[in-house]
Amino acid sequence: MLTLYYASGSCSLSPHIALREAGVPFELDKVDLMRAQRLDSGGTFTSVSEKGYVPALRLDTGELLTEGVAIVQYIADLRPEKQLAPPPGSFERVRLQEWLNFIATELHKGFSPLCAKQASDGYKAFARERLVSRLALLAKGVTDKPFLLGERFTVADGYAFYVLRTWTRVMKGELPGELAAYFARLSSRPAVRQALQAEGFTVP
Repeated sequence: MLTLYYASGSCSLSPHIALREAGVPFELDKVDLMRAQRLDSGGTFTSVSEKGYVPALRLDTGELLTEGVAIVQYIADLRPEKQLAPPPGSFERVRLQEWLNFIATELHKGFSPLCAKQASDGYKAFARERLVSRLALLAKGVTDKPFLLGERFTVADGYAFYVLRTWTRVMKGELPGELAAYFARLSSRPAVRQALQAEGFTVP
């Protein structure tokens, strides 16, 4: 069985959602980031992954897969009938990868300066303004369709949910354009709600 190493509310929420959307059997092993990366199963996460950050996915073969963008595509390909990702080799798959990389590099990584104690107020203001402009681009992606790739939810939407949740709940930012309705659609999905509940959050 697959094992997902996660930290509550972190970016590991993205593959957690993907696993539930795919209906793949899995176990959770929580990483306590505030207590020397201790695992619920015992030991420390650094003994599992030398990278020392979540997410990480232990495969049935015993191999460890890291990096969220790679993990969610792996999960999607385990259950192609769920259509959480377009088929490998298709142009639509490249579009999915385009969105995943945009979310990872322009949005997810964009949070870092806002959380850095050493960053000046001026730099934080610049970083926040840049994030707002990038969120506007994400909003354009769902202006005329319910999800980033069209009518069907994909793993890119699951990753986008994490980013939008962090932006609104942690950064206290507003959602421009169509993003409020998009976020509401994602929040209502059973797999999303189940993942949040499993990570210890109250879901209205």
